Amino acid sequence: MTGTPAAARVCILAAVVCAACCALPALRPEAAVPWRTAALLAALCLACEAVGRRFDPGSVRTGAGSFLPLLPAAAFLLPPPAAALVAAVASLAGRVDRPPFAARRTWRAAQLALACWAASWTHTLLGGPATLGGAATPDFPYALLPAGAAALTFSLVLTALDCIILAAAEGQPVRRSWRTLLPRSLGPHLVHALAGLMMAVLWRSSYGPLSALFVLLPMYISCWVFAQYHREDTAHRATIRALVQAVDIKDTYTRGHSERVGRASVLIARELGMDPGRLEALRFAGILHDVGKLGVPTRVLRKDGPLTPDERRVMELHPEYGHEIVRSIGFLDQARAAILHHHERLDGTGYPYGLSGAAIPESARIVAVADAFDAMTSTRSYRRARPVPAALAELRRCAGSQFDPRMVRALVRALDRHGWSGADTAVTADETGVGVGVPTARGQHRRPTRDRRPAPDRSP
Repeated sequence: MTGTPAAARVCILAAVVCAACCALPALRPEAAVPWRTAALLAALCLACEAVGRRFDPGSVRTGAGSFLPLLPAAAFLLPPPAAALVAAVASLAGRVDRPPFAARRTWRAAQLALACWAASWTHTLLGGPATLGGAATPDFPYALLPAGAAALTFSLVLTALDCIILAAAEGQPVRRSWRTLLPRSLGPHLVHALAGLMMAVLWRSSYGPLSALFVLLPMYISCWVFAQYHREDTAHRATIRALVQAVDIKDTYTRGHSERVGRASVLIARELGMDPGRLEALRFAGILHDVGKLGVPTRVLRKDGPLTPDERRVMELHPEYGHEIVRSIGFLDQARAAILHHHERLDGTGYPYGLSGAAIPESARIVAVADAFDAMTSTRSYRRARPVPAALAELRRCAGSQFDPRMVRALVRALDRHGWSGADTAVTADETGVGVGVPTARGQHRRPTRDRRPAPDRSP
């Protein structure tokens, strides 16, 4: 366990001692343990882990390896010490993806043994074994009560131990970890417990243990499909992160701006009642709205003074560059229109195509408002950030000519409801420039009277 913090080593040792105390009573001669059932469950756990390694080596673990449905079944079918023993044996053979390998494997085995013991104890205390049937008919729906309580206990113990080890190893606050981990784990554990209950009922039936595999197989396939989806989603997020980082490296003033525009776009869209699929697309669009800056020369992006007409024409191409960059990325299909048209104006004097009114895609009108709002509430190299009320007043002033009034009203309502926690970070002057240098038409530029301070303007 070299490299493991001392506090984490103490936690692991304590968990191992507690798990041993829970599991060792199963080895006593007088213990009435159905060893055949325990051995079959342990073998199935090991087989599932081996299959997971062979066919899905990159799958995401959720705390109990590839055999989640089997652990509730063990808790329902076995006495608490035997259930803990099965969980520990199966976990010790499981894969660990990151060092320190010995510490992680030991902790995982002790953690699952304790969680499985607690779940089995809860199930037994509530009379669960008697509801599973066997020679008699299973007692439904009463069997759901002890099974649900056992699943809840399993999730609570697992989450509590995760919070403890995170606090000991990484210094994460227990309360914050608890609020994050429990809601994320409770649902899957309840679903797997339901599958485990079905397995236990079939196991006890006249059809025997083989029939339980008819529950395990579709459950395992569904877990594999979910893992594939999770991997794809992770790849999508990595792609977006790489694009945003590339823009941030090229134009250092924009750091944090993209994420905030994505967040503000979601606030507006949610206020308009858009469905979750469109919310995600708009978040991507907001984050990547300026990805076209990768095609703009660095000397233009970082120029301190006003842009020349030729430089301004180059800058005006960045929405089209962005559209081309994301064109072949399939999951960004719905975001492309917003990336291409977020500098269009309602009165038709925007760019790149001079669209007006309803001809501007709705997603682009949303991102335009979010973009302008964050630009005004962020500090630039030549002026401090505006207060949120002042930024909203400027958006209202420009509603109908530059911005869609409906989107502006939605942002106002969203901020009244949720507030705004955007960081006061430096960004470029290329973010629509409301109140600092509002683009009026291609090749033209005017400065509003309310901001008389001379400023280097790099925005078209």
